[in-house]
Amino acid sequence: MNRKRRIVVDRKVLAGKPIIKGTRISVEFLLDLLAKGWTHQKILENYPQLKKTDIQAALKYAAEVLKEEKVYSIA
Repeated sequence: MNRKRRIVVDRKVLAGKPIIKGTRISVEFLLDLLAKGWTHQKILENYPQLKKTDIQAALKYAAEVLKEEKVYSIA
């Protein structure tokens, strides 16, 4: 699964938030559903335009963004 083929950024769609290609469903929205306890199956049932690989791509995207984040402690 290549997340770069599934996650796109288009400033004309959802103000440039990362979305699932061909949809208006943002990575943020999918992560929020998962955080609320939605299963992959429930997401796929409610959003039939998505595939399991789309959810996996969203998770991989989020992990990659967090790996790049720098955190500095303030004494």
